[in-house]
Amino acid sequence: MERFSGTFWLFAILVAAIAYLIGSVSFAVIVSRVGAQDDVRTHGSGNAGMTNILRTYGKKMAAFTAIGDFGKGVVAVALGRMIFSMVGIHDFDGGYIAGLFAILGHLYPVFFGFKGGKGVLTSLGILLMLNWKVFLLLVVLLLPVVFIVKIVSLTVIIGYLLFPIFTVLVDYFTGEDILFNLFFALLISGIGAYKHRENIKRLREGTEYKFGEKKSLDPEKSKEA
Repeated sequence: MERFSGTFWLFAILVAAIAYLIGSVSFAVIVSRVGAQDDVRTHGSGNAGMTNILRTYGKKMAAFTAIGDFGKGVVAVALGRMIFSMVGIHDFDGGYIAGLFAILGHLYPVFFGFKGGKGVLTSLGILLMLNWKVFLLLVVLLLPVVFIVKIVSLTVIIGYLLFPIFTVLVDYFTGEDILFNLFFALLISGIGAYKHRENIKRLREGTEYKFGEKKSLDPEKSKEA
C-alpha cells in the first residue's frame, strides 16, 4: 500500500475517533457515581483520576478505577492495530494514533463535560501495548527513582521525557519506523508533561508533596500527581 494514501488517512481518522471515545470513558467519574453517588471531580484536586479517588473514597474504588483506566489504554491500542491490519496498512503502527487519541479522550472526555484526569495510568496501558521493551526499561529505571525522591509527579515527568528517547533507541535496534513512532511518542510525552505543569511549578518552588510526609492543609500542595 502507498504510504499516506487516502486509505491510510481514512482509517487513521477512524482509529482516532474510536480511541478518543474509548479514552472518554472516565472510570473515576463512573466509579464515584456508582459507588458513592458522587462526582470525584468535586473533591480534592478536582481531577478524575485514581489518586483523587484513593484520597476521597479509599482503596477499593481506586483499584477499580486503576484497572479501568489502564485497561482502556490497552484496548484502544489493540483496536487501532487490529483495524490497520484488517485493511492492509502495515507500514505504520496504528497503535500510536490510537494511543494519542485515547489519552486526549481521558484528558477531555466528551461524555463528561471535557473534564478528565491527567492520564498517567492510561498512558502506562498504552505504553505497555505500544512497546513492551520501552515499558520495561522505564519501569526498571523509574521504580527505584520514585522511592529515592519520594515524589510521584517527578517520576512521572521523567518517564514522559524518557519515553520518546527510549522509543528511538528501541526502534533503531528492532528496525521499526522511527520517525512515525517518534512523532506520536513526542506528542504523547508533550501532552503528559503539559498536564503536569502545576506539579512542575511546585517542584521548582520546593512545595511538591512527597509520599510519607504529613498531608498539608494547603490545597495547592495536596494536588494529585
